[in-house]
Amino acid sequence: MIQCSECEFFNRDAMGRVSFSCDPFSTIKEPSCIAKLQLVREMENGQKLDRLVSAYESTLSIYRRLQPMQEKIMEHMEREISETEDADSWKFGLEDEDDDFDSPENR
Repeated sequence: MIQCSECEFFNRDAMGRVSFSCDPFSTIKEPSCIAKLQLVREMENGQKLDRLVSAYESTLSIYRRLQPMQEKIMEHMEREISETEDADSWKFGLEDEDDDFDSPENR
């Protein structure tokens, strides 16, 4: 059985990272190569999953820091909308004030 480091499809870059250029359908030299290739792929998938989880946790951390500011913005916007509705209520007749100034009693 040959070691992966002795195989022609084994590559190591300047950073020391290992990569394989073997194709499981055509360039596999020994049956154990398939098992090793599957193991390497599982490790790569695990590393990708770890990076995804880390990115998700970072995103949650940012959202937690932004939450108080978002609540203040929402309160401010609700207050502005309420004030605008109150200021424009005379246009639409929404207030229940005495609108009887046109009645014959007030003339």
